[in-house]
Amino acid sequence: MNLRNSEIDPIFYQDASSLAAMIRRKDISPVEVVKAHQDRIEELNPAINAIVTVADTALEEAKKAEAAVLRGGDLGPFHGVPFTVKDSIDTANILTQRGSPIFRGRIPSIDATSVARMKQAGAILLAKTNLPEFSYWIESDNLLSGRSNNPWDLSRTPGGSSGGESAAIAAGMSPIGLGTDLAISVRGPAAQTGIVSLKATHGRVPMTGIWPRVPRRFWHVGPMARSIRDLSLAFNVLSGADGLDAFSSISSAMIPEASNKSNRKLRVGWMVGPGFGPVDPEVAAIVEAAADALKSLGMVVEAVSIPALELDFALDVFNRLHVMEMKEAFREATTGRSQEEIYKMAKTMLSIPDTSMKDFIDAEQAAERLRDGFAGYFQKYDVLLTHVLPLPAQKHGIEEFLINGQKVDATYLQGATVPLNITGLPGIAMRFGTSSEGLPIAVQIVGSWHDELTILHVASLLESVSPVVGLHPNL
Repeated sequence: MNLRNSEIDPIFYQDASSLAAMIRRKDISPVEVVKAHQDRIEELNPAINAIVTVADTALEEAKKAEAAVLRGGDLGPFHGVPFTVKDSIDTANILTQRGSPIFRGRIPSIDATSVARMKQAGAILLAKTNLPEFSYWIESDNLLSGRSNNPWDLSRTPGGSSGGESAAIAAGMSPIGLGTDLAISVRGPAAQTGIVSLKATHGRVPMTGIWPRVPRRFWHVGPMARSIRDLSLAFNVLSGADGLDAFSSISSAMIPEASNKSNRKLRVGWMVGPGFGPVDPEVAAIVEAAADALKSLGMVVEAVSIPALELDFALDVFNRLHVMEMKEAFREATTGRSQEEIYKMAKTMLSIPDTSMKDFIDAEQAAERLRDGFAGYFQKYDVLLTHVLPLPAQKHGIEEFLINGQKVDATYLQGATVPLNITGLPGIAMRFGTSSEGLPIAVQIVGSWHDELTILHVASLLESVSPVVGLHPNL
């Protein structure tokens, strides 16, 4: 089944590119599209709890978009297409409560840069989506709006911290949306719910209007969607400096559109370890299957290792680097507030001892070694193919796992994703298989800095031979 076949899939399972094309052709109106998704939210959200606020402006904006189509003229790439936004990202005149009673009722006056750019491209804000308290955990649960459930199995998590966003898209409540990623948070949830997501090179998409701002050298905002072509379109809309986020200093025009890769075979290395922590055999098998698929498409594909990942375990490096800055943000937000307003992850973070200056400096040097290690890898290869998560979506509340015979805590779910946050490398998460329990299994396609075009191209080719394109939860 092809996900983009409008004769097969209902409106709420079309990708954003298809919806935009149908709207431009006047096959369907923006009002119909918005109403179809609103109806889907009304039907499914009570069980999934992905949506925390519905934008009361969506239908009115859809009517304006319909009138613009009828008038003719230029339309944006997402004209009339609804989109959702993680509730840590500011939306003008729409609640942005950051998953905490501390921010209950907070209404920003200005859109985040990423939201503004989606609107400028013609997209219509449909709703805000759930997240963990302060966007900080691998499960989307908080005291203000509760826990989100995975559409594939309500007893399991859709991940965090962009879990509400991933669940909404997977369930057909939204065609495309925006999440944020500190260590795992657009790629992990996408993997757990069977959608796609892009964490671009650090700084490619401005973080303006998103909280917390620290440690900003690790934070990213990125698109989550149904298809690779949607990620590509959204990346073009979202990327580029805004003059406000100093890390976002490179415009799209400064990045060459093509390179000498066009006249040679792409070189792909694949690995599931060592250096990422333990991996479930089912997940490892899907990564190898994806590698075989890329080889069948004419690429040079080899099993590889990256020694820098074995020398410095990225998850440990990340933990030593980010704690003090995150603690300060959490402390500022919670000072003077009742303990009843603070959930478990903020309390846990505030209880962690500060990193010593020696450990912090050692970790900074380790981060540099990781960057150097990846730089050396990309001298030989164009792409790294690996897993996103070491196992499929877990049951709610589990904090310890037995993975391939090794007992680890829940933070190990970030083993293959956090290296990209430390180094700033771009990565795509996309489903390529199914577990024995019927849950999505995804692969991660990693590229060199500012080379999103290559990984989007490779992901598109892999999508074209994927055995799972068009699969949806049985809702």
